[in-house]
Amino acid sequence: MNGLFRPAADLLSQLHWLQRQMDPGRFDDGIRATSNAAFPVINVGRTAEALEVMVLAPGVDPKALDLSIDKGLLIITGERSPGIPANKEGTVAYANERFSGNFRRVISLPEDIDPAKVDAHYADGVLRVTLAKRESSRPRRIQIS
Repeated sequence: MNGLFRPAADLLSQLHWLQRQMDPGRFDDGIRATSNAAFPVINVGRTAEALEVMVLAPGVDPKALDLSIDKGLLIITGERSPGIPANKEGTVAYANERFSGNFRRVISLPEDIDPAKVDAHYADGVLRVTLAKRESSRPRRIQIS
């Protein structure tokens, strides 16, 4: 059996195998090992009062982050500096898996978010953004008389 022939288990596994063969920079299926993984990693959750966005951006200077809302989109931009000094004498990088450079992430916001009520805090490599819902969209209890 040659290296190009794969038994037909299912089409998706064959496509996944082909993608791994064509991208030699990938070592495994983990997000840290993929060359085209999005940075920073984002987690989004929802409560009755707000939308919570956690941006996992270790090593990013908070002053290098920019947060904006435009036409129902939350836009996060910034820059992560390289981990190895560029011109330090005697320093030669033989592996560089850490992302550095400019980045941009865009999140589509639900219609019930109030763009005037946004709170953002950066601590321990995590940017936490809380976007409050509009008062009219929040659940409320109605008294029956």
